Amino acid sequence: MSDLHHHDPRATVRAAGEFTVIDRATRGRAQPASVLLGPGDDAAIVRIDGGATVACLDMLVEHRHFRTDWSSGHDIGRKAIAQNAADLCAMGAVPVTFLVGLACPPDTPTSFTDALSDGLWAEAARFGAGISGGDLVQGRDITVSVTALGQMEGRDAITRSGARPGDVVALAGATGRSAAGLHLLEHGSAPASAAEEECIAVHRVPCPPYASALAAARAGASSMIDISDGLLSDLGHIARASSVTIDIDLGSWQPCSTVLAVAGAHQVDPWGWALDGGEDHAFAGTFGPRAPLPEGWSRIGTVSEGGPGVLVAGKPAAARGWTSWT
Repeated sequence: MSDLHHHDPRATVRAAGEFTVIDRATRGRAQPASVLLGPGDDAAIVRIDGGATVACLDMLVEHRHFRTDWSSGHDIGRKAIAQNAADLCAMGAVPVTFLVGLACPPDTPTSFTDALSDGLWAEAARFGAGISGGDLVQGRDITVSVTALGQMEGRDAITRSGARPGDVVALAGATGRSAAGLHLLEHGSAPASAAEEECIAVHRVPCPPYASALAAARAGASSMIDISDGLLSDLGHIARASSVTIDIDLGSWQPCSTVLAVAGAHQVDPWGWALDGGEDHAFAGTFGPRAPLPEGWSRIGTVSEGGPGVLVAGKPAAARGWTSWT
C-alpha cells in the first residue's frame, strides 16, 4: 500500500506543498500504454487512434486568481483560455479545442456569463479553435476550469527534460508585467502612465507569445516551459527534469522597459517582479549552442553540468514565485 494511506491525519496541503501533494497522488501509479507522457510537464500526451493528443487543465478561482471588481467577465474568459493554450504551446502543440467547466452562485448575472463566454471564444479564435463542451454547476465562488486539447502536427513534443550542458537559455516575451499590475491593483493605484496601464492590462489578460513558442518547437528547442509561476521557479522545473544547472546572465538581459518604469515610480526592485512574478505566460526554452534563436527569442543564460539548480549571475537563487495554498 502506498504512503498516501499512511500519513498524519493532521497534515495539511499547505504544510506539504503543491508538488508534494502531486507526488503523493502519482507516486506508484501505473499509467496505461496509451499515456505517452504523464504528470510532470506543462501537459500530458496521450495516444488516441494512433495519433498524439496533448492535453492540459487549469482552473481560475474567484478571490484566488481573479477579482470581479478588477477584471471583467471577458478578461477572465480570455485569461482562462490563454493560460491553457500557453501550456500546450510550451509543448510545441497547436490548440485544437477547449472544454470549459463553470461553477458560480445562482445570483451571478447572466451579463457576466455572457461576457465570460465571449472572452473564452475570443481567445480560442486566435488558433481557429472553439469551445466544444463543458459543464455548469452551482458553487459558492466563481470557478472556471478549462481543459485544452492540442496536436503536434507530426513533431515530437518539447518537454522540460531535454536541456543539455552547453545549451543556450532564452526567453520569449516579457516577465514581471503581471506582477507589477497586481501590485498596482492591490495598492489601489490608478494608472498614472502608459507603462502602468500596460502592466494592469497584462495582469487582467496575459498575452502569451504563442507564435514564438511554436517557432521554437519547429526550430528544435531542446526544452521549453510556460512561465506561469515565475521565471526562477519555472526554470527550476527544467533544471530538475533535465538534471542540469541553469545560470541566468544579468549582463545580457534586464527587465522590460515597462517593468523598469513602474518599479522606478513605486520604488520597487524590478528584478523581484521579473524573476519571481508569475502569470505573464512568457516562454523560457533551451537551444543548442550553435542553433540560431527563432524570432522573438532573446538569450538570457546558459546550461551547464551539475545541479540541478538555478543560478543568477553565478550565484544560487531561491525562487519566490507562485505557490498554491499560501
